[in-house]
Amino acid sequence: MQQKQNKKTFIIAEIAQSHDGSLGLAHSFIDAVYKTGADCIKFQTHLAEAETTIHEPWRVKFSFQDKTRYDYWKRMEFSEQQWIEIKDHAHELGLKFISSPFSLRAVELLKKVGVYAWKISSGEANNVEIMKSISETNNEVFLSTGMSSINEIDLSVKKIKDYGLPLTILQCTSIYPTPPEKIGLNMINYLRNRYKCNVGLSDHSGKLYTGLAAATIGIEVLEVHVTFSKEMFGPDVSSSISIDELKLLVEGVRFIENISEHEVDKDAVAEELKHMRKIFRKSVVYLKDMKKGTVIKRQDICFKKPGTGVKPEDLNNVLGRELRRSVRADSLLSLDDLN
Repeated sequence: MQQKQNKKTFIIAEIAQSHDGSLGLAHSFIDAVYKTGADCIKFQTHLAEAETTIHEPWRVKFSFQDKTRYDYWKRMEFSEQQWIEIKDHAHELGLKFISSPFSLRAVELLKKVGVYAWKISSGEANNVEIMKSISETNNEVFLSTGMSSINEIDLSVKKIKDYGLPLTILQCTSIYPTPPEKIGLNMINYLRNRYKCNVGLSDHSGKLYTGLAAATIGIEVLEVHVTFSKEMFGPDVSSSISIDELKLLVEGVRFIENISEHEVDKDAVAEELKHMRKIFRKSVVYLKDMKKGTVIKRQDICFKKPGTGVKPEDLNNVLGRELRRSVRADSLLSLDDLN
């Protein structure tokens, strides 16, 4: 049995704003994600004054407590020290820590905090200033493409490669939640062949099936939004899977990887299952008591378990031959019974 050597899919649990501005909830997510077996926990670093104005429209008007989108982003902010504590908590449990910056100030803050890699969100995919700033760290870049045309992806990829940064391109569709017909798994191999780099999926479907389907194709990175409950408050809940679903997803991806890494040799398996073949297959069996000298006809025999006697495919070697001794009904025919 041959075994292929494949890399494990790097599975990112994207919390985004599911913490709803609660530091305690952010830390609770770290503990919960750790128990699922995911590789990395990811947040988003929003600094309202640096990234938006009070005129930004709501993508989803969900908030009962924030008058404007600006107010919401403001409420999502953590201090530098709080981000360091979040990162340290993740590292203590063996989780990688990433947070997407949405402004140059957020990049500078995260440089002080330290991130495993840079995630450039779909909305920042053409932000050349952010790309230039993160290039100073030499960290890997995960580039989302949820709103980008191929021409725009070409430009972003060229910029990142010119900086010499390791790159993974994430197929993504910025529809929340993403319906199955818009997920675009066809783009996985297209992006890999076009850009000659690692490729993954940033999933907003809110279903665990999507990640499992992507794993069968083979991806380097899988990012999924996560929530504690579909009943929680926030703009990303409908695009998220639950912690319990994340655990199932991780188990499923690892199971699929194990399948993909091992090629099956049918002849080797048949040899391995010789004992099962004897149990489940059939042999030639006498239908009735017969005396010595009887010539075997088709109506005298049948096929029954176990498969330890004459095989059904050898029937023609038996028919028309004479019994050298008397035999009992329901006994297995033996070639020693025949002249």
